[in-house]
Amino acid sequence: MGEGSMKAVGWAQSFPISGGVKAGRQWARQHLNKLAWTQEAPETVDDILLTVSELITNAHVHAHSGAQVTLTWDSRCLHVSVHDAEGGEPEPPPPDADRTSGRGLMLIDALADSWETRQQVGGKTVTACFFPPGGPDPHRPES
Repeated sequence: MGEGSMKAVGWAQSFPISGGVKAGRQWARQHLNKLAWTQEAPETVDDILLTVSELITNAHVHAHSGAQVTLTWDSRCLHVSVHDAEGGEPEPPPPDADRTSGRGLMLIDALADSWETRQQVGGKTVTACFFPPGGPDPHRPES
């Protein structure tokens, strides 16, 4: 069943600090298979899975909390949202060529069509949006 046949659909799952990143990637891949993105948009799937990994890692490492992950397809965009228990805006670290960590937000900025942070009671949610290949350019106003 491809994404064209679904108007809106979503899934949610919590991932604990221990083993959450690998489990989160596997969980996300299963749901992307249901949307047929694995066959139709394998490069975008790789970008989405990397984003899921980075956002779960950020929740575990920086917020010291579990991660509540939600995937939502609204017939226009696949939203990847990760909620953690730490408030405040995530800040990318200063550029450092020798840095081996802390590049998650820069990766998400490069991979996703858009992303945002929303403050909520009990933490924050970072949401990245991915448009399917071959669709209208999300950065152009609709005519």
